[in-house]
Amino acid sequence: MEPITFKDYYDNTVKLSFDDHPFSTDPKHVWVLCRFRGQWLLTEHPRRGIEFPGGKVEPGENADQAAVREVFEETGGHVSSLHYLGQYKVDGKGGIIIKNIYYATVDKLLLKDRYYETNGPVFFEELPESFEGQQKFSFMMKDQVLIQSLQHTKERFL
Repeated sequence: MEPITFKDYYDNTVKLSFDDHPFSTDPKHVWVLCRFRGQWLLTEHPRRGIEFPGGKVEPGENADQAAVREVFEETGGHVSSLHYLGQYKVDGKGGIIIKNIYYATVDKLLLKDRYYETNGPVFFEELPESFEGQQKFSFMMKDQVLIQSLQHTKERFL
C-alpha cells in the first residue's frame, strides 16, 4: 500500500505506512500506544508534554526490545503483549528518523522513584478528539501519525 504523506507539527515531511517495515528492517526509534486496564497509558515528558512512550533503540537491542524497555522506563508498565502496527519516516532538518509504531497491552505497573526522562504514567479513559491547541500534549500527539495509528489500533485490537 502507498504510504500516507503529510507535514508534521514542525513542517517536516512524514511518510507513514502500516505495511511490514517499509522504510527499514532495523529502525532506530520506537513509539508505543499502550493500554492498561481499559485505559490509555501515556507518560509526561517534562519539556514536550503528555505523549505515548517511546525513544531510541539502544546498542545490542532490536526495536521490539526497545519498545518494551521504553514503556517500562517511562511508565513503569510491564508489557504483556506487543504488536507491530507500522512505521513512519520523518525527513527533518536534523536528518531522517525512522520509527516503528506499536500497540501494547500492559498488565501491571511498578511505581518507581524515578522514571527515565519522564514524570511517569498518565492515564486517559478516552483520548481527546483533537489535540490541536492543547498545550499539555506533546507535538508528537498532533499529527496524522497518531490519528492514523489510533484508527488502525481500534480496527485491529479494540
